This record gives sequence, structure tokens and C-alpha cells, in this order.
Amino acid sequence: MRVLLLATVIILALISSLIGAVIAATQASDQGAVGYKIETVAEGLGFPWSIAFLPSGDFLVALRVGEVRRISAAGEVSEPLAGLPDTYVAGQGGYFDILLDPDFASNQTVYLSFAHGTATENGTRIIKGTLSDTAVENVQTLFTVSPLKDTPVHYGGKMIFLQDGTLLMTTGDGFQYREAAQDKFSLLGKIIRINKDGSVPRDNPYADGRQGDPKVWSYGHRSPQGLVLDDATGIVYMHEHGAQGGDELNAILPALNYGWPAATKGINYSGAYVSPLQSAPGIEEPLTYWVPSIAPSGLAVYDGAAFPQWQGDLFVGALVDQEVRHLRIESGKVVSEVAVFTEIGARIRDIRVGPDGFLYILTDSESGKVLRVVPD
Repeated sequence: MRVLLLATVIILALISSLIGAVIAATQASDQGAVGYKIETVAEGLGFPWSIAFLPSGDFLVALRVGEVRRISAAGEVSEPLAGLPDTYVAGQGGYFDILLDPDFASNQTVYLSFAHGTATENGTRIIKGTLSDTAVENVQTLFTVSPLKDTPVHYGGKMIFLQDGTLLMTTGDGFQYREAAQDKFSLLGKIIRINKDGSVPRDNPYADGRQGDPKVWSYGHRSPQGLVLDDATGIVYMHEHGAQGGDELNAILPALNYGWPAATKGINYSGAYVSPLQSAPGIEEPLTYWVPSIAPSGLAVYDGAAFPQWQGDLFVGALVDQEVRHLRIESGKVVSEVAVFTEIGARIRDIRVGPDGFLYILTDSESGKVLRVVPD
């Protein structure tokens, strides 16, 4: 009787697994069935890192080499905007994210994250200023990570506004300072949350400073390279690089620990363990992870009208695989993932949904491109 029961359980498990595989394959097939074409908007850009969409139809593109260029709807590239600060350009350092104020139509305010400092003391900084046709004026510093570090890598720097008007930004662990990611009084390896004037929101999890730095929103991050708000659900998604494998996609909530380096799916580049733990109590599990690493960079939730089949889906750039991953999430779980836009054949640095409903993709090179995915 026990043998029969065990056989029945095994058969049911196999049937369930096969049904799941069929469903996933069907979903993946549906994802890939959308007709599209890829257009080049602009090219010859020095390591484009992020893009913002102006109401006029123009674009602002932040280049890691320390420039912000204005690109017209027709693809004409301006000279670098004047008035912006110098940046530490080395390794992964330079200009990172460019973001419009939620009230940009009335205040013309833009935000820029970048590597500030020198080889021996550097860190991620946020400034804001007023955009004119050819410059950013009235520049103010809102935030500088502390402590500063002496490594030119793992800066983070991705920014979004939440629906309440507060600003989130990712910070990296500085590579050689990974233990700081678990220290809630350090601003390395965190997501920080500030008001538009740089002050601390009263409802931040450590606002009183007793259990952590008042600006800390979440912790246990290594090298965050994508951050996006799903306006329809209010969910904040973030992805980050692991070491050798262990890249993660997470849903971010305040005061939660996302593991690095206490628990990780990856290992050191030497092959040694970062930690003996892949998971642990009190540490959030990722929605999905990648082993081997795809080096995710850029993250978008599709919310446009041009591709209704993609509504609510996630798009993740892949630096190593030189493609984009298209993920479908249902009930808080990744139910399918397929590689798309493989014909680009270049490192993908950023991906965004434009106000026209098209996908915009930045390629990562000294002659980088702004690409646009439109229906065919």
C-alpha cells in the first residue's frame, strides 16, 4: 500500500511539473510573438548610462564620461549641458542616472547621480538643478554617500520617485567594503530615501537614528543596477549584480535585509564561498536570480499602449549576454523569462518605457547608441 501511495505521489508530481512546463512554454511563446522593429535614435555617445524624456519630445542622456546631452526627437545631439559638476571618471565611476522632478512641467528641475571625489575618497552623490536649453543652473547637492571609499566600482546610483514624492536611490557596497552592506549605520550597500530637498522623511524606518542611518530604506545590497516603480501596483523592483553568479531581482520594502554578503546565491571570483549560506531567516529571498551571471543593467515595467501584450511585464538589460530579458510576473512570482532583442548584439546599459509607449535601450560603449523598439 505504501509503495502504491508513493508511486501515486511521484506520478502526480511529474504531471504537475509537466503542466507547469507547458504553461511556461506557452507564455514564453506568447511573449515572443509580438511584432517589432528596432530604430536608431542617436549614436556616437560616450557610454550612455541613463535617459529621461522631456515633455517637448526631446531626451536627456547621461553619459558616464561626465556629460549630459540633449537629443532632439529627430536625433540631433547637443553639446554637453553646461553648469554640471565634475565627476570621478574611473572604473565604473562617472555620471549615472538622470531624472526629472515629478513637477518638472512647472519647476524644470532635474536630478543627477554621479561619482564624486578622488581615487582615495569617492562616493555616490545626488545634485539637482534647473534645466535650460543649454545648461543646468542653480545646482544644489542633496546627498553624498558616507563613508567615502577608495575603489572605483559598485556605486549604485539608480533613482526613482515614489508616489508620495520622495526619492529613492541605490548605493553599492564599494566592492572591498561588502560587510558595510549589513551595517545599517553605513550608507554603502543600501537603498536610501530622501525628500526632494535632501531632508529625511519622517516615516523612514530608522528616522530617529537609533537603529540605523535615518536615510536608509533597505539594506544588504551589493551592486544595484536597476530600480523601477510599478505605478499600477506600487511595487518597487530592484536588481543587482552578484559576484560570480547570484545576480538578483527583488521586490523592495522598507527595513528589510536583502542578504549581501550574509547570504548569496553566488561565489567569489576566486571560487571561494562569499558565505556558507544561500538563504537564512530574516533575509528576503529574490523573485529570481541568475547563475551564471547575466550582469543585469537597466530595468523597466512596461506600462505603455504600443505593446498591450506586454502590459505589466519587466524588461531587464543584460550586459554579459548582450540582450534583454523579458519577465512576466504573476502573484508575486516570475512565471516566465525569455531573451529578446538579441539582434542588438551589444552590452545593454539601460532600458526605459517612453511616454510614447515605445521601449528605449542604451548600449554601453564609447560609441553607444539610443535605440527605440516600435511595433512593426
